[in-house]
Amino acid sequence: MILDRSVRRWLLAPVVALGATLLALAPASAATPRARLARFAADNTLVLYSAQGYDSTMGKAFGKASGTQVLLTDDSTGNILAKIAAERNNPHWDVAWFDGDATMQTLDAQGQLYKWTPAGAGNYTALGRSLIPADKAFYPTGVTAAGVIVYNTRRLSASQAPMDWNDLLLPRFRNQVAENDPAFSGPAFPLISGVYLRMGGGRANAITKGEAYYRALKANGLKIFQTNDPTLHSVETGAREIGIVQDSAYYAAKATGAPIGVVYPRSGVTVLPGVVAINARSPHLKAAEAFVNYILSPAGQNVMVHDPNDSDSYYTPIITGVAALPGRQVNGINYQRLDYIWAGQHATEIKTWFHDNIVQ
Repeated sequence: MILDRSVRRWLLAPVVALGATLLALAPASAATPRARLARFAADNTLVLYSAQGYDSTMGKAFGKASGTQVLLTDDSTGNILAKIAAERNNPHWDVAWFDGDATMQTLDAQGQLYKWTPAGAGNYTALGRSLIPADKAFYPTGVTAAGVIVYNTRRLSASQAPMDWNDLLLPRFRNQVAENDPAFSGPAFPLISGVYLRMGGGRANAITKGEAYYRALKANGLKIFQTNDPTLHSVETGAREIGIVQDSAYYAAKATGAPIGVVYPRSGVTVLPGVVAINARSPHLKAAEAFVNYILSPAGQNVMVHDPNDSDSYYTPIITGVAALPGRQVNGINYQRLDYIWAGQHATEIKTWFHDNIVQ
């Protein structure tokens, strides 16, 4: 899940010190020496636009290691994109960081991203390498499932829960399913475009079959909430028996004792990478490169995965030698890579149709 931004701001403050402590305690082999970072960070300021829960902790840790001041704007993915669009002719940001390669692809298609190969690219696992775009305009920082099926365990047993996407259309689940709004939720658009492609069997019939599926889901009583938080809350309280949320949201809620279970649909789930990119017109290019290299280092990853107050830490690491948080499932998941080029090309069409026909 992605915590609401207002909640994050006061939650993140007390963990900054912890992030720095974790950095200090990282094994010598995993640490990124301050002198090496400083060599790449000749500029001492970096403007970061981010929708990641651990961004404040990461910015402080990087700042301590490199001497660079990170000026953070932390907001929802939708608001971040709107801010970048408003600044198109006079961009203020150096680095953008949020979930969704399809979403980042829209910025790449506009020519806004810097193409390069970070030194940290050598740290990727096979899954991580598979998520790097051919033009090297952005880089994955970790993965989750864009959407999984969660259910209230007080209302449904494991055998009663839906096992796949089409099960959500069954009459017994009428008025019981909740989902996020792609206008606000970062994971929602990759989830929806992945469902389109899965239902259509590829590009050719994706729009037609995807729209038909969501029309049927709405006819069965689908309820749309803005983000993971209210969608999950509706399931936890029993207002809805079933929710479709980013899987990291499930693990964070489960860790608090919420009465919820999870189903990874048999037909597949869309892999959702957190992605980071540098502005092609960045005035602080060296600092931006150093920051991305830090994110892709074991030291930086250990800051991300050990932020105790943010659910985004429940991701699957794609950097060698970094372990996921305990309880996070990393095996036995039918991950499907999103055709993010197609999704990016159809982003406006899909989001507009979804708003007009499903949200409204």
